[in-house]
Amino acid sequence: MSKKHTTHALKKAQPIDDKTDWARVAAMTDTEIEHAVVSDPDTFIPDSRWFDKAQIVMPKTKEIVTLRLDPDVLKWFKHDGRGYQTRINAVLRAFVAAQEHRIR
Repeated sequence: MSKKHTTHALKKAQPIDDKTDWARVAAMTDTEIEHAVVSDPDTFIPDSRWFDKAQIVMPKTKEIVTLRLDPDVLKWFKHDGRGYQTRINAVLRAFVAAQEHRIR
């Protein structure tokens, strides 16, 4: 395949707005870090019962389609960069879910 047909390119990672106090984290002992993790209400540590019920769920395959969009709509979805097709799919999925009552 010639390079002129290659459309995928890696982009430089964008810095995130990191509010972590890394100096404080570096000064913590392993025990303090473990305590912070366990006491965090968002922490999920699976136990053997969870693993007994766990199932592997493969993601659904997507269908490739051609879709005509207004340029300004496409520009809006692309403004955050990579993943714009996933964002379009999420909006369409939310619309379908909101309309479910009309089908039944």
